[in-house]
Amino acid sequence: MATRDFAVRTENHVANLGELGKLEFVPEVFGDEFLEGYSQVQEAQKALGEDTDLTKMDPAVLRGVYGAMRQFLAKLMIPESADRFLRFEVIKGGKSVAHFRTRAEADKHAAELTGAVRVEDRSMRLPDRVLMELLEWTTELYGGGDRPTTSSSGSSRASRRAGTPGKGSSRSKGSTSTAGRSAR
Repeated sequence: MATRDFAVRTENHVANLGELGKLEFVPEVFGDEFLEGYSQVQEAQKALGEDTDLTKMDPAVLRGVYGAMRQFLAKLMIPESADRFLRFEVIKGGKSVAHFRTRAEADKHAAELTGAVRVEDRSMRLPDRVLMELLEWTTELYGGGDRPTTSSSGSSRASRRAGTPGKGSSRSKGSTSTAGRSAR
């Protein structure tokens, strides 16, 4: 009978954001849940197209992409961190009466209330580059060190060159410079 031990993470992953505090991520996720969430992010990114000039993009499309990224990250966090990271508060009479992780849920709850009610986005504010770094970090954590195998033109890596680089000298005595070799 063969026996094999498998390591299962039991401690949360921690993203230290300096003065903003820490965000904790669950130790392990199921592959299908991770891939489903990541594919939603990729679908949102496809809406951006090939143009990387954010100043020329439709703000609604851009909001959708960032929203998908934030939702994906929040699903990987422990509840306390997710509630800080994504927080839409329903305000009535100047006081917070409820909070939700999506704007749609908060708007639905607010519509059920009477009187002067509003929804405020009190989500954790992070620079775009930090949001992107969190996305890459979690992809490495839960995707096994590489990005998931779903297709994405923006995340493909360069192919390795075929063969191995040679270390021998050429039989040619010419002085033509060649890539990787200096002229003699």
